[in-house]
Amino acid sequence: MEAPAVGRFRILALLTIWLVQLAVPGAIASYSIGVGRADATGPAAEIVFMGYAKIDQKGSGIHLRTFSRAFIIDDGEERFVFVSVDSAMIGDGVRQTVLQNLEKEFGSLYTEKNVMISATHSHSTPGGFMLHMLFDITTFGFVQQTFDAMVKGITKSIQRAHYDIVPGRIFITHGEVHGVNINRSPSAYLNNPKAERDKYKYDVDKIMTQIQFIGADNKRLGVINWFAIHPTSMNNTNHLLSSDNVGYASILFEKIMNNDSLPGKGQFVAAFASSNLGDVSPNTRGPKCEFSGDNCSEQYTCPRKKEMCFASGPGKDMFESTSIIANKIFKESWRLWQYGDAKEVIGPLRVVHRYVNMVEQTAEYYNETTKRTETVRGCEPAMGYSFAAGTIDGPGSFSFEQGTTTANPMWNAVRNLLAAPTTDDVKCHGAKPILLATGRMRIPYDWQPKIVATQVALIGNVVIAGVPGEFTTMSGRRLREAIKTVMNDASDDETSVIVAGLCNTYSDYITTPEEYQIQRYEGASTIFGPHTLTIYLKQYQELVTSAILKKDVDPGPTPLDLRKKNLLTFVTPVLFDTPKWGKNFGDCIKQPPKLAKPGDIVSAVFVAGHPRNNLMTERSYLTIERLSDDEIWVPVATDASWETKFQWQRTSMVLGSSQVTITWQVPEDIKAGEYRIRHNGYYRYILGGIFPYYGVSNHIQVIPSGLSCCKRLYYE
Repeated sequence: MEAPAVGRFRILALLTIWLVQLAVPGAIASYSIGVGRADATGPAAEIVFMGYAKIDQKGSGIHLRTFSRAFIIDDGEERFVFVSVDSAMIGDGVRQTVLQNLEKEFGSLYTEKNVMISATHSHSTPGGFMLHMLFDITTFGFVQQTFDAMVKGITKSIQRAHYDIVPGRIFITHGEVHGVNINRSPSAYLNNPKAERDKYKYDVDKIMTQIQFIGADNKRLGVINWFAIHPTSMNNTNHLLSSDNVGYASILFEKIMNNDSLPGKGQFVAAFASSNLGDVSPNTRGPKCEFSGDNCSEQYTCPRKKEMCFASGPGKDMFESTSIIANKIFKESWRLWQYGDAKEVIGPLRVVHRYVNMVEQTAEYYNETTKRTETVRGCEPAMGYSFAAGTIDGPGSFSFEQGTTTANPMWNAVRNLLAAPTTDDVKCHGAKPILLATGRMRIPYDWQPKIVATQVALIGNVVIAGVPGEFTTMSGRRLREAIKTVMNDASDDETSVIVAGLCNTYSDYITTPEEYQIQRYEGASTIFGPHTLTIYLKQYQELVTSAILKKDVDPGPTPLDLRKKNLLTFVTPVLFDTPKWGKNFGDCIKQPPKLAKPGDIVSAVFVAGHPRNNLMTERSYLTIERLSDDEIWVPVATDASWETKFQWQRTSMVLGSSQVTITWQVPEDIKAGEYRIRHNGYYRYILGGIFPYYGVSNHIQVIPSGLSCCKRLYYE
């Protein structure tokens, strides 16, 4: 039975739609719609980034702040929330804490059934929030600040969407983006049946799917763009927190729609969400030996032992590459927004959710080799040897290589000290030589999940399948086809199926059974064995069928709540800060030039406290300010802006001293005038307490590019 509070919301939603249709001639509101955005930026210094598993890749500043973007759809009977957050992935602990926060305010309106949280998969965000040991071990354990920042950002974005709900309409359109993505495991892709590959022109998806949210009064509310690409333009040498290519694309879209507001501000919300990005790289120059520039071998190795096979491009460095990729993705999304052949989405909303213990699942699989149907099953989680080799986006350590299908006795001996796989595990995982038997590892607590969240939302003839991991290109294509089969049996309308990646739970990769046999990084990281995808195809067909028939589904087993464990952390706290001798916090110890023109890079250095003293949520560690005509300093850029960089550096470990360098590339379209750089921060006093400070630079006179030398003297 529906809770009274929830029932009142349903009545209110229907009443609001009805009233608007009466008040606005010609308005036909199909749904109630809400959009919201909030800052989710975690600690910017001395926390290892999540994604590349590189323990020396600790943050030391900010390139772009990260945000959570929420979208609410209500048809008067059911409500659905989709969240896209600039993060490497989502864990059960984060999601459950968000839901508990929402329950305190909204009762049973928002639950695990109707809230879908998707990560963009940026590899340049702080880690320590996943709780499962394998994911947090490289970040030196659990990091409370990272966890809290994500939870608060996601919660706040949903709250803002909730309180901004208005009657509206939904439209869907599709486009193509070229020159931004390549398949980083082509040999695995080629192991899929030729007849299947021949259906598709490319070995990665070029399709962008866009959903537009328009108010009944024709006010533009928000947009979600799903596109398959890894946010790994920022490589594993980066130490500045960043939302990477898709995050910057969001900023570009929102900047136009919000009348050049500062990033993270304004009512319009634009998300670029993850899809089946598992084997898709943005580094379009492809793999090269990192020092010599020679081509890599077919196994993506280099002749020199210490030389990694590394992919980059298309720019001269990772910042330019990020910008190029982001702009190309944004331009297609903007074209779709303005000129795309968008079709209105109408029809009932249905959302279903089920937890699945993958180890206990079975499914039917037609074996092309034997021409027989077999019953297959899920395996205990395990990572293969090629997992340790990494990818061309971020190579691993030691001498591991992708494509390894035989075990090494030495590494097996090391593995067995942690947990030895059983004979059944080895048989179940087949082509994968097990490097880490994570399903058997319990010390100090579970290393990987066995129970995952599966979820589907039907909005008219649009299906959003929230998947708990990284589907490869062909895995995503098979999932779409499997869902379309069910939908086509129930309706004559054309169905659009969206694979929403990295939702609710993270369980690594999902390859096709054929790709799995090649055991590249993605296959080695398909943790439930060769038929992980086979099981998911069955699961999602069942979910879609239940949604169509409006049948309740078994909620499934409850995941282990690792929040109740004594979570390990080896991250050293900030004990105290002291300023440089003879200086105060906020003092500018290196001034920017007095004159600058568009395109110039100017910087200032300030005596600083540790950034972890205050995350400056919804604020900024820096502002670029312009002196207005009425003598007021007005912010024109923050640490969320593309043209700035905030770089923190320790100057004395013993004294706890540090400094920040703020860099600003003067935009080409800047208005001439007087500017300054401001630093905002907090310091921790040695006797206790955290206190604010700020500092400002000397003034910078920004002049037009074409101004002559003689006219420059006038400003001096």
